[in-house]
Amino acid sequence: MSMSLTFLGAAQNVTGSSYAVDVDGSTVLVDCGLYQERALKDRNWAAFPVPPARIKAVVLTHAHLDHCGLLPKLVREGFRGKVYCTPATAELVRIILLDSAKIQEEDALNKAKRHAREGRRGPHPDLPLYTIRDAEAALPRLTPVAYGVPLPVAPGIQASFFEAGHILGSAMIKLDLSRQRRQQFPVAAAVTPWPQGKSTPSPARLPEGGFASSGQFLCIDSSAGAEMRTILFTGDLGRHNLPILQDPALCGAADYLVIESTYGDRVHEATADIPEELARILNETEQAGGKVVIPAFAVERTQELIYYLGGLLRARKIPPLPVFLDSPMAIRVTEVFNRHKELFDDEAKALMGPGDGPYELPGMTLTSKVEESKAINRVKGPAVIIAGSGMCNGGRIKHHLVNTIGRKENTILFVGYQAQGTLGREILDGAEKVRILGQWYPVRARIEQLRGFSAHADREELLAWLKSCARPPRRVFVTHGEAASALAFAAFVQEKTGWSATAPAYNQRETLL
Repeated sequence: MSMSLTFLGAAQNVTGSSYAVDVDGSTVLVDCGLYQERALKDRNWAAFPVPPARIKAVVLTHAHLDHCGLLPKLVREGFRGKVYCTPATAELVRIILLDSAKIQEEDALNKAKRHAREGRRGPHPDLPLYTIRDAEAALPRLTPVAYGVPLPVAPGIQASFFEAGHILGSAMIKLDLSRQRRQQFPVAAAVTPWPQGKSTPSPARLPEGGFASSGQFLCIDSSAGAEMRTILFTGDLGRHNLPILQDPALCGAADYLVIESTYGDRVHEATADIPEELARILNETEQAGGKVVIPAFAVERTQELIYYLGGLLRARKIPPLPVFLDSPMAIRVTEVFNRHKELFDDEAKALMGPGDGPYELPGMTLTSKVEESKAINRVKGPAVIIAGSGMCNGGRIKHHLVNTIGRKENTILFVGYQAQGTLGREILDGAEKVRILGQWYPVRARIEQLRGFSAHADREELLAWLKSCARPPRRVFVTHGEAASALAFAAFVQEKTGWSATAPAYNQRETLL
């Protein structure tokens, strides 16, 4: 009998978050994320390290694709349990998985045509990783649960969700693990010797869990009872004092902590600088007669942009530029945000009148249809174009980059993390030319980044959260960061706290003693 934790993703890399927690053969997954780094995408196609049919349940920290994006594949390959998450996460996952499946199908079709034209094959069949039908089959397994309510999710495993402050509905997840501790004793040490002349009692009459065999008596150690362990997964940990969402919950206490490290080796710029920097970039590009193209994640980052743009317009710090929200998914996600105002912080609630939403921007054009998206490219003069995906790996942003990245009057503005191996990271790292939709384009547009936008805690914020723990954990596992960041943060935690902290490798299994 054992308790273990296996790191199935986001282990010395950022995407593909997934952890297997096992108690005496009862397995639960925490997250089931898609890999987005180009060098690791083969893992999306590989068989799951844990057979899906063996998994009792999945618990989701939040709705980002790198945390939930392989659920359709998991269900298609045999998973039949429930997927537990907060109500807002359940709504967002529905949107995100269907959109992802649509992109998978479209990308597979486009690649098949391109490969046929070029007379070559890719590393994988020209088929979607999963289809819209696969995504639809996964959705009925979503099971909403409230924050702070302990819920049994599998034998010996109980889950509780707490505010993570990262995106709408995001959660830290605490798992309470329990197993019966059994010990073997000699008969004399365990029970009073049975009187001679009387038959040995039947197994049904023995103390619970015991049996008689070969002079030994196996029973539950009544002095110890059940063995208990707790693991707290931060998921993606948000920041304090950001607009809109509530602050992350404090650590509390746990035997083991699994903490992210996306920015574990750096400190963010001040969030107070965001409006001024955003205004500067918009005004300079407008004066040059160019367009500002913003690759933005449909969940949270797009809504934050709209929030800040509205504030700058009201303060008359930017001109009334045409703004295009060219993302059907972001439009649907924004509707979910406006339905869950109970999750906003006091500052955001104070800006809203009765029935108002914080994500309404005068003059903003919402483009859902493909024809509307294509029409944006015919717009003359300055404009702001917000489109997905946030790392430029797919979606409509690629088409806008094709039309803008080669002209020096335009600006490509990054407002989110760009993982290694993504198109966004190539551009941000200063590539002179990039391959988009099968063709090469020179990078002549101005490249800007607003780091203060991050919804991930930085090194100092992560450490402050750790120090809120009521007692030292037995181990700290540092995940969800590039290798350099994860290893640096693990060393930083050990130096500053004296706790044992490591950055596990992919597929590493740890016994929870």
